[in-house]
Amino acid sequence: MLYGITAATAALLLTAALAALLRTFALRLGMVERRRVRPVPLLGGVAVVSGTAFVAGVGDWTHVAPLGPDAARLLVAGMVVAALGLVADLWPVALAARITVVAGAAALTVPYDQLGLLGAVVAVGWIVFVTHAFASLDHADGVMGTVGVLTAFALSGCAAAEVMDGLAALLSVLAASLTGFLMHGWPPARIVPGRCGALFAGFVLASAGVLVHAEREAGASVASLFALTAVASADAGLVLVSRWRAGRPLSRSGPDHLVHRLRRVGLTGRGAAVVIGVAAFAGATVGLFIDLGWVAAGAAWWVAGAVVLVAAVGGVRPVSLPRRPCSIPSPGGSAPRPPYRSDALVLKRRTG
Repeated sequence: MLYGITAATAALLLTAALAALLRTFALRLGMVERRRVRPVPLLGGVAVVSGTAFVAGVGDWTHVAPLGPDAARLLVAGMVVAALGLVADLWPVALAARITVVAGAAALTVPYDQLGLLGAVVAVGWIVFVTHAFASLDHADGVMGTVGVLTAFALSGCAAAEVMDGLAALLSVLAASLTGFLMHGWPPARIVPGRCGALFAGFVLASAGVLVHAEREAGASVASLFALTAVASADAGLVLVSRWRAGRPLSRSGPDHLVHRLRRVGLTGRGAAVVIGVAAFAGATVGLFIDLGWVAAGAAWWVAGAVVLVAAVGGVRPVSLPRRPCSIPSPGGSAPRPPYRSDALVLKRRTG
């Protein structure tokens, strides 16, 4: 208990300090992402990954809180995925390449002896989907971090109930690191996690969910995993359907996420993040209760019904939001850049 409190505090403070430091570094190098009319520094994901890996690694190295082979392998694979995300933050990386790397990392973490070959293939596909769903949540300030914190806390409770102490410790440290990041990433964000932090968080959470539920009855496992990741899955599913109906490529971004639809009905950025957080808390709580056996697996149908209701109310048509011209001067002159997508990455040198 004492180590858990100490580790969580250390991860929170370390990540918060690193995020503040890396924010200055990113601004100096011009490593920013444009969100509506303002540039926001990247590299927040580096702070999350560093804080999580350092605290969890120290606990394992000192044998105070050994991770065990499964959790240690998961952490290493997550860092590989984070490295891919950092590259994707700086340079264009094809969606197929990202899926391939995440699938390869997932294949190294799934328990084949418990799931069998067919079950392992399904688990790898699910990990790839959830990982990219969390990456998709990073289109708005504070959303990915909030959903990640709540999911990590619930999954750590599931792992503790299964006596998977190393995995529970890793998830608790991840939750603390994301909380430390949110000290800078809450709307209006002073730094964003980028694909590095979002892919890392999504991969660790999805893979941990598979490890926790691998030995449980199939129905309860599927219900719990669905409830735990309902918000991220619903957002990704809504985006996929919306872009398919609009005839737009899946890799092309647009204002068709849940947050955009909440903003459309009049909520502020903070209000939308709070609503998404409440929904994530409800889903994570149901998933935890199913795992603990406090409620039946059928409780997941209520979560599914809520997801369907949100999709029906929000509609599957793309949301049209006004675009404003960018106020950031071009590197070669003083004329403003043309209108841009909300998640367009800008890599520029400081000009004065």
